[in-house]
Amino acid sequence: MRKYVLLIIMSFLIIHLQAKEYTVQSPDGNLSVKINVEDVINYSVFLQGKEIISPSPISLELEGETLGKNAKVRKDKTISADEVIVPVVARKNKRIPDVYNQLTLSFKDYNLHFRAYDEGVAYRWEVVRKGPLKVVSEQATFTFPADHKVWFPEEESMYTHQERSYPEVNLSEITPNRFASTGLLVDCGNNVKVYISESDLVTDYAGMFLKGSAENPYRLEGKYAGVVLEEKQTNDRNVEPVKYAGHIAELQGPKSFPWRAMIISGEDKQLVESEMIYKLAPENVLENTEWIKPGKVAWDWWNALNVYDVDFKSGVNNDTYKFYIDFASEYGLEYIILDEGWYHLDDIMNVVDDIDIQELVDYGNEKNVGVILWVVWKALDDKLTEALDQFEDWGVKGIKIDFMQRDDQWMVNFYEKIARECAKREMLVDYHGAYKPVGLERKYPNVISFEGVKGLENAKWSDQPDPELNVTLPFIRMVAGPMDFTPGAMINATKENFRDIFEAPMAPGTRCHQLAMYVVFESPLQMLADNPSNYYREPEAMEFLKEVPSVWDETRVLDGKVSDYILVARRSGDTWYVGAMTDWSPRTLELDLSFLGDGNYSMQVWQDGINANRHASDFKHDKIKTNPNSKMKIDLAPGGGWAAIITKN
Repeated sequence: MRKYVLLIIMSFLIIHLQAKEYTVQSPDGNLSVKINVEDVINYSVFLQGKEIISPSPISLELEGETLGKNAKVRKDKTISADEVIVPVVARKNKRIPDVYNQLTLSFKDYNLHFRAYDEGVAYRWEVVRKGPLKVVSEQATFTFPADHKVWFPEEESMYTHQERSYPEVNLSEITPNRFASTGLLVDCGNNVKVYISESDLVTDYAGMFLKGSAENPYRLEGKYAGVVLEEKQTNDRNVEPVKYAGHIAELQGPKSFPWRAMIISGEDKQLVESEMIYKLAPENVLENTEWIKPGKVAWDWWNALNVYDVDFKSGVNNDTYKFYIDFASEYGLEYIILDEGWYHLDDIMNVVDDIDIQELVDYGNEKNVGVILWVVWKALDDKLTEALDQFEDWGVKGIKIDFMQRDDQWMVNFYEKIARECAKREMLVDYHGAYKPVGLERKYPNVISFEGVKGLENAKWSDQPDPELNVTLPFIRMVAGPMDFTPGAMINATKENFRDIFEAPMAPGTRCHQLAMYVVFESPLQMLADNPSNYYREPEAMEFLKEVPSVWDETRVLDGKVSDYILVARRSGDTWYVGAMTDWSPRTLELDLSFLGDGNYSMQVWQDGINANRHASDFKHDKIKTNPNSKMKIDLAPGGGWAAIITKN
């Protein structure tokens, strides 16, 4: 019996000695990740010593081998980085500090990297051996110590354009058969939030969804589309997978897999300021980027080409698009888009009779306005080289590619193929019907924007997006990257007066709520969604829309609360732009102008009118003097907004 007890004790000691704990901290020391390597690998995350993410098992199952099971660390190494990223196309800032500590655990034939920033943490798998790899599954888990609230963009299928709302549920309500697209936001209490998403999903892998766990009601687990074996095309745009393989990806090693990212904030505004997803992305691979020009766009589809006060019949024809080009030229907009209707949907090379693309491109060149073409992804892919070569010959500046609605391995590779092929022809890419940004825009900076958002187009057939959703998006969807929401409605409605009218749409919320979006919402290709006839009748609003840029040198989020309100200041050159938005609750915010440099300033203000609570288009345009010592009250109507341009005297 004594020998038996001794054997048990010896076995316990051997197991204990084999178990090792590793730690990596953020540069400021506030965040730390602890990794425990035993028969499985667990990680946990601490904020100022308090556990935010409880022990969470992770592994990567390859055919014939599971990385992270019964693993033995051969080497551990910690490095520190303190660099500056200068993006080709700035979104929040012209220069991005990239400061982190990274721990690498090396095993036989693979590595596991943990990276800690002041703003969050991330980890990724890396297989270092050459040869074919089949990824059967990935165990990515995020375990919380309590039944926290989640903003849950629930999906019904992995065939999705990821245009979701963010209802609030508790972790315990998310059963294993419920899942959401990412990013996803968890409220940990005491103002602490955890945003979960991914980065460096650019080739040979599938995107990550999150589902409930059968093992732990406070845990979220990764869910991925399998390799598509069969698909069914039901019309010109919908090509739905109908049979998946039992594995995620087939690829060649060596291979670095996507980062699993957790942005951790002590204040909601820090979420909006974060650029961690971009920092984790692969570096730019394009040598020549001089031709990549962000800008604003006169867009046709939302307003149904329903122009008026003209002497031609409006519709999909050159006269109408020349009208859009004239409008864009007058107000300094860089582009127009020809959306659905310019080609016969069954053949991308078959242009409709009333459209002459070359004539429009030439006319636009005379007016310094570029032309972007909308395309359905399948029609483009069917004749990819022929179509893109024709677009290049015409002198088209870019494409808006639509209705992919998937993020399986094949489609992820397709995104990169389109980015690469368009870059060869010096063309921009705007992805619609798309999953959220995951870093492709850094690797290929001609990737100028993404949809993956319940944007203004939905107001043509529903009461969404409303101000409640609009002040949720900056803290969740926009954290991932550019967001082609397509703002700019000039017909504005209170909650009670809103109606969805397809060919003459309006937007819930006030006029200034729409104007403020051009400061709050980030998209280097920023749309003006309403029609030129409406904009011509609003010269005071156009004073703002003409001046506001689509990229920024500096961003400061001054105040904000998820789903309630936001106040943002952004600088372009020596000029500051300020935008504030609220949900359906009226509120008063304080604007502290201490971010301005020394001196005296002039401020143009667009604010909700005194009757905006009854007539949402009511606004007041004012000009005042100010200085960095000033503090001013911003009064926001229900669904209201406030916008300003501040210039130094």
